[in-house]
Order: sequence, then structure tokens, then C-alpha cells
Amino acid sequence: MTDALARISARRPWLTIALWVVVVVVALGLVGRLLGSATTTEFSLSTEVEAKTAANLLEDLWQRPAAITEVVVVQSDSLTVDDPEFREKVEAVFEEVAALGPEVVSAGRHYYQGSDDALVSADRMTAIIPLVLAGTLGDATENIVDVVEVVEHANTDSAFRVLTVGEASIAHESNELAQEDLEQGERFGVPIALIVLVVLFGAVVAALVPLGLAVVAIAVALGIAALIGQAVDLIFFITLMITMIGLAVGIDYSLIIISRFREEMDRGLDKLRATERAGATAGRTVLFSGLTVVVALIGMLIVPSSFFQSIGLGAIIVVLVALAATLTLLPAVLALLGSNVNRLSPPFLRSRTDATDSDAPADGFWEKVTRAVVRYPIVSVVVIAVPMLAVAYFYFEIETGLNGVDVFPEGAQTREAFFVLEEEFSFGLVTPAEIVIEGSVNSPQVKEAIAALQESIERDGRFTTLRAEQFLNPEQLALLRQAGYQILPSGLVVNPTGDLALISVAPPGEPSAAPAVEAVEDLRDKYIPAAFDAVAADVYVGGRTALAVDIFDMVETYTPIVFAFVLGVSFLILLLVFRSIVIPIKAIIMNLLSVGAAYGLLVLVFQKSGGILGFQHAESIDVWIPLFLFSILFGLSMDYHVFLLSRIRERYDATGDNAGAVAYGLRSTAGLITGAALIMVVVFGAFASGKTIINQQVGFGLAVAIFLDATLVRSVLVPASMELLGGRNWYLPSWLNWLPDLRIEAEEVAEE
Repeated sequence: MTDALARISARRPWLTIALWVVVVVVALGLVGRLLGSATTTEFSLSTEVEAKTAANLLEDLWQRPAAITEVVVVQSDSLTVDDPEFREKVEAVFEEVAALGPEVVSAGRHYYQGSDDALVSADRMTAIIPLVLAGTLGDATENIVDVVEVVEHANTDSAFRVLTVGEASIAHESNELAQEDLEQGERFGVPIALIVLVVLFGAVVAALVPLGLAVVAIAVALGIAALIGQAVDLIFFITLMITMIGLAVGIDYSLIIISRFREEMDRGLDKLRATERAGATAGRTVLFSGLTVVVALIGMLIVPSSFFQSIGLGAIIVVLVALAATLTLLPAVLALLGSNVNRLSPPFLRSRTDATDSDAPADGFWEKVTRAVVRYPIVSVVVIAVPMLAVAYFYFEIETGLNGVDVFPEGAQTREAFFVLEEEFSFGLVTPAEIVIEGSVNSPQVKEAIAALQESIERDGRFTTLRAEQFLNPEQLALLRQAGYQILPSGLVVNPTGDLALISVAPPGEPSAAPAVEAVEDLRDKYIPAAFDAVAADVYVGGRTALAVDIFDMVETYTPIVFAFVLGVSFLILLLVFRSIVIPIKAIIMNLLSVGAAYGLLVLVFQKSGGILGFQHAESIDVWIPLFLFSILFGLSMDYHVFLLSRIRERYDATGDNAGAVAYGLRSTAGLITGAALIMVVVFGAFASGKTIINQQVGFGLAVAIFLDATLVRSVLVPASMELLGGRNWYLPSWLNWLPDLRIEAEEVAEE
């Protein structure tokens, strides 16, 4: 199939390119019109969990979507709320915010409307202005820009600090930081990748082609994501994922095809025949590699979370588009370029033919490495595997969570507001835990249970009970009471029909951090069961922290399922490709070693140290990162593994010499594997240089795992283990002889 695609595309190059131009133009149009509405910052779960049930009941209680709260902080180093200047400042800020209209801010109040000490810090030098934003979180995230502008304008007075924080402003600033990281990754990654490609190819034209193809893949993938996002929820992080993975695999796949094309041209084939041969050989490798990555990433779609499914879907889309472009658009471009692909060779670089030339000299660097490894296989395995296992051990000390606003880069205004709010009040004002009681709320039994629960909460000391009066002014409270709502001084709110009640409490710290998570777990597991034992009512805990708890539980449940799926599929693919049960087992062990070492280094760099290599210290690794790294690294590393082993198997079948086959396979693929891996390390490393902790962790994890896999594992552990096992590498039980032979490399000897 790949040679047919290459032949058709090469013989109709202008038509092929024109079709891709149309696709790119349409995709860019979709990106411009739909991408903004296709992504969201709001997590959603496709399975029923307690936080989701609580959120649905809250909508029933209020007869509208749950309110999105925002808190504006006004602080002075010298004045208190009792000073006229302080009052003037607070009232001026509130008037400007209120002037934005009910379509932006639907409710709000400040201290001077009722002298509520809950809105003032203990030292009376900080006041808060709680706001209720209009619409859904998506609406609020768009409208919060106006509130942020008011706050930034008010923050120019040196006598006061004016800040704002809430789900909407955090989402808004998170989007801005992600965009900055994306641009920085492109600024650093693309030029460095270009330099690496120029060094590998020895020609500027050959180096520019992979970058152009990667750009095409990213643009089309973003257009597809914009279209899909109109039907399903996609987390905004998908755009960064598409760009990062698109640059890596787009360049990687092109590198393999162009290298083979140049090799065939050097052997005397004309440009059309060279293009077809590249498609028939390297194209098959690329197709297998891409489909393997896609199969591994399907494991991410198993997890019933919009976040996991979004990043998995984004990576799958861009890999498939990169495959399509590599197998059709690239042959068309190469057919037009022909020998011109070698033009613009820098004078300081000799013209290179191919990094994977199978006729490479037998006394080169990789041949020397192979000889040393094959001569001392046990020593080689011990020297490499033991340190990697030692690093991987730190995985068992990993703390997973969801890093939030508290680890935003220094200078982020929502981060500053978080620390002020947490120190002077409680950040739980912004993201409260919502305890929803469903039952006959006004019955004596349920009233007694509610009182017992509130007593336990007060006795705990970690929670602050929130009251509706803190967010709504007297007129709005009066309207609610007229509608039949019971709003009690204890903080309890009961709906007009008396079958739903709400208690809002502020847990300690950042909503997804350990203190808040432990507090909400105690609510669910201790206080609520004790108070409502044998009571005819159902109690659910919702809110941001409760959702985080549910996500952690869900990841714990689905992790073994995803691992089993990816490992099982990888085993079957390698079994069919190499018709051996030893090769798949060994490959899985080595891939697990690479992934385990990457996990361990993540823990060492981010959790165990602070500021090392310029990375930010974090108390936890984001809970989705280990699963994501596992899925994508298994797919990407399988590419190198199959590429190397297919060359070894080809030579072993022809000669029966295991040691010679290993040496041949390593020296004939090492240049390309190293170059392709270096490109990926550069791209992922560029994104790791971003400001946000998530991008740092993802970029570093991917870069270090690819580096370890393509160097230590492929150059040392694979040849050493193959030397130790000898002919047993290719053992297949007789009862499996019926399996089909799905070799990746096309037969070349007869054709040549």
C-alpha cells in the first residue's frame, strides 16, 4: 500500500500538493472560526461519580447552572478598612465591576454594604469583594477578561494591591500561560530542530522539508480538533499536545523517508523510482510506527475523563495526519525536488547521503560500540540496567495530584491572589466543597443529622462554613426568600420544595492539594456516614476538590486496565512481526525500564529537589502524566525497536550469524535512530522550558525517556541481550506456527 501511495503521489505531484493546500486552507478556516469554542478548561467525566451527582443536584436546587464565584482582593500595607481612603478604593472597584452589567457579573457585595466581618481579614488591612459571575464556566472564562482589566487598572495605585482569583480568572490566566509556553516551544524547538536536520542531511533544502510537513500536520490536526470540539468537550491542553507531538512525529517520519529517498538516488535510481522505493521500504516502517503509536494511545481513550480523552485524541489525530502527509504529500514534494533536495549544503558540512546506509563502514563508531557490548554482554547489561533500575525505584515514591494555581509562575496575578486569600481568609471561598443533602430536609431526623454534621465540621477546624450572605446582597437574598428558599444563619440553604439542602464549606489550601483532598475524604468517609447513619437521606460532596478526589480514584482504577491494554497489544504486534515470543517479552521489559527510569527522574527533578535544571519544585506529578507518558512512549519507542530488530532479523535469516546480524543491524540503523531521537528530544525539551509546571513535567518526561530509550537501551541493552540469548531470540513454539508473518521491511535483495 505504501509503495502504491508513493507512486500515485509522485506521478501526480501538482495534483497531490494542490489537494493538500485545499485541506490546509479549510483547516485554517476551521481553526480561526471554531477552535475557540471547541476547547474548554472545565473537566468532565463520562462516568457517574459523586462530584458529578452533586453538581447535577445543585443545578436542581438553584434551578440553574451552579454559580461561578470570583473574589477580588483589596489589600493595603498601611491602611485599614476603617480608613476613608480604603473605603473609597473598595467602593470604586466594586462600582467599576458592577458597571460591567449582569451579563458579566450577576451578583456581588462588599464590606461597606453591611459591615460583615467575614469579608475583612483579622488585621483589617485586607478586604474581599465576592462576585457571582453570569453563565457557565465557559461564559465566565470569556467575560472574566473585563473583570481582569478593571482589577489591573485599579492595581496601579501604589497604596493598594488589587487582585482577583476564581475558577474563571485561573482558567483565563492558565490559557494565557499555555499560549506563551506554546510560542516559546516553537521559538526554541523549531530553530534547533532545523539545525539538527541540517547537520544530519548536510543540506538546507532537505532539512526544511520535514519542518514544512510538520506544520501541515499540525494545521490540519488543529482543524479536525476544532470540528470535533463542536460535538464533544475538549480540554484546551489539546492544542499544545497537537503542536508538540506534531512537530516531533512530523519531523521524525519525514526524516526516515527522506533519508531512504536520498540513499536510493545515490544508488542510481531516478527520482520517481527512488520515491516509490522509499515508500515501499521506509514508508512501511513509518506506517507501522504511526499505527503502533495510535494503538498505544487508544489506551488513553479508555479512561472516562475529558482530559485524558482530549490529550489522547489530540495525539492520535496529529499522528494520523502526519502519517497521511508523509505517505502522500512528501513523495509528491520529493518527486518535484529530485536531486535538488541536496541543495544549499553549508560549506562546513560535507554532503551526506544517508544516516542509515546499510553499507556503512564496519569500523565506525557504532560498530566499535557493538563490538564492546557483544564482547562483554553481561557487564554491559549490568552497567546500564542497574543504574536505570536504581533511578526507576524512585517511582515508588511518586506523589500524584493536580497542580493548581499555587504553582503558577511567579508574577501570575491569580497566584498572588491565592496566597493572599489563603493567608488572610481561605482559598476555599473560591472553590468550596458543596455538601448536598437529598431527602425530606425538614423532617426531625434529617434536621438532627444535619446539625450533627455541622457540629463535626466545626469541631474539625480545617473547614470554614460559608454563608449565602457572603456573596449576595440583601436585595438578592430577599428575592430568594420570596421564592421559598430557606437561608439559615448556620449556612444551610434549603430549596422551596424541601427535598434538597446545601452546606458550603471552604477546605484548606489549593483545592487539588493534599490538605484539601484529605479534608474532603474525611467528610465523605467519616463525618457524613457518622451523622447520617440509618437516616433516610442521601448526601453527596461536590466541588473542585471532590472532583479531584474522584479523578484520583478513577485513575487508580483505570491505570492497570490501560497498562494491560498497551502491553497486551504491544506483545501481539511484536509477536506477529517477528514470529518470536522472546522478542516481545524482552522489548516490553526494556520499554518498561525506559518508562520507569523516566518516572524516577520526574520524581527526582520535580519532587525531590527545587530549581534543579531550572525546573520548578512541585509537591506532586500531575495525575494524568504517568499514564500519558506510558502510552505515548510505548508507541514511540516501539518505532526504534522494530526498525532495529527488523534489520537484525533480515541479516540473521540470510546468514544465521547472530553476532554479525546484531552488528549489522546496529550500525545500519544507529545513525537514523539517533538523529530521529535527537529531534524528538529537542522538540520536547523546548516545551519543557516553558513556565507552567505541567509543560515542564510533560516535556522533560518525554525528552528524557526518548533519550534513554534511543541511546542506552537501543545501543547497549538490545545488542547485549541478543548476544546473551543467541538463537533463542527467535524462538517460536511450534503450536504458534500458524501465525501470519507481518514483516515490516520489504524484501529488497531480489529487487536490487
